[in-house]
Amino acid sequence: MLFTINIVTHQRNELIDITHHIKDFVQKSNVKSGLVVVHVPHTTAAVSINENADPSVKSDIVKTMNSLIPQSNSYSHYEGNSDAHIKSSLFGPQLSLIIENGELLLGTWQGIIFCEFDGPRHRKCYVKIFKDQ
Repeated sequence: MLFTINIVTHQRNELIDITHHIKDFVQKSNVKSGLVVVHVPHTTAAVSINENADPSVKSDIVKTMNSLIPQSNSYSHYEGNSDAHIKSSLFGPQLSLIIENGELLLGTWQGIIFCEFDGPRHRKCYVKIFKDQ
């Protein structure tokens, strides 16, 4: 089963919790045991798992990424978004998660985070659910 999340971002760098979407898709799928693959088809966005309870974690991540990889740094790429390409490469475009007893196996504080590094934009995130045989 393939699902799509349409995401509208509002800032150049923004981390958005998409856990509730993924959990809804797992519930709709009726899969009790299997895998979920979350894939971002963009070269300046990514997906990650991190704490979703305290919003300061997301702001700290953005602040640190911007400090380590500034927007302007004499990059060669002519579009002016090399920092976004580097950030998305470090985070990665895809995650795999386990479904067991119809639930995502996430830690207590873990959430699935869509990472925008070149916004604001309209983005997509694909979610593929596989049932164990």
